[in-house]
Amino acid sequence: MADLEAATSSGEPSESQQNIEKSEDFLEPETKKRKIAKNSDGKADKLEHRLGGILCCAVCLDLPRAAVYQCTNGHLMCAGCFTHVLADARLRDEIATCPNCRIEISKTSASRNLAVEKAVSELPSECQFCGKEFPRNTLERHEELLCEERITSCKFSRIGCPWRGPFHEGTEHEKACAHPHRTGAEVMEALEVIDLKGEEEKKMYDCVFDLLSYEKITFNDLQMKPYRTDEFVHKLFYETSRFSAFNNQWVVKARINNSQRDPTQSSERDMTYQLILKTKTTYPLCLHYLILRGPFGDMKVNARIYKFEFTDQENESPYVQLPLPDTAECNRLLAAKAVNFRLIMFLMSK
Repeated sequence: MADLEAATSSGEPSESQQNIEKSEDFLEPETKKRKIAKNSDGKADKLEHRLGGILCCAVCLDLPRAAVYQCTNGHLMCAGCFTHVLADARLRDEIATCPNCRIEISKTSASRNLAVEKAVSELPSECQFCGKEFPRNTLERHEELLCEERITSCKFSRIGCPWRGPFHEGTEHEKACAHPHRTGAEVMEALEVIDLKGEEEKKMYDCVFDLLSYEKITFNDLQMKPYRTDEFVHKLFYETSRFSAFNNQWVVKARINNSQRDPTQSSERDMTYQLILKTKTTYPLCLHYLILRGPFGDMKVNARIYKFEFTDQENESPYVQLPLPDTAECNRLLAAKAVNFRLIMFLMSK
């Protein structure tokens, strides 16, 4: 007994314990031993698959595609889920917390984990077309340029051929494709669709160059900050400070999902904004305006021009779409402390 207590206190197994462990009564059954040996050779027990389970995002449970963030306790989140958690907290007017340990997180307290990013980039992943495994850092190039099973279109798609199929079948299809032998009248429909798209783009550029010829043009680099309404259910909105343009004071105001009651319940998110005239005017102000990224922000926004005539009675433009590319960009803006952008305004002279 004394030997057992001494061995326990020293952290080393006693001689009697060693004899017990060697006893046949503690041996694994044959069936279980075979099962363990089988798993050790199987896919589920490979090192890369075990690492995949360890290095996955705590929110979506998938391996991160790019940046990896961690809370102060080391729990991992992919960039998309990290910004989504911050955006949800902004919409709810709450403090963002780690989904694992509930510690507070923010863009300043969370940090990038470069070691995990590099480790994940070396883990294998299956090509969605051919099913072969490649390191994740080379998979995108393989799927886009090298895979023989990747889906491609016929080179005659511009004149109406609808064929889409594996890359290695493309050459054979193009040899037999009937579209190159069609008459001009038969391919006119496809060409008209292309021309229509080109006309829309041309109108946009023509409009910009026309506006640049106006006598009165101004731009302001602005910052929108988040605020809450005074309603029973407080809703999030963004607003800039007052700024001067054309001898008047203005404000830009934005809202999420057109002031949806609970935007956190929606998987799709967007922003709309309006331009507000804050001073009285003695004559109508016919304005064209658009929002761009600007030098102090990184907003990904597509240029779109809007027009409104401001008067004393109509001093607020309708809410118009802030043309962001997708929901992820909207979440990224919500996760930031403020939204920086450039507003360009063109005043039509009388």
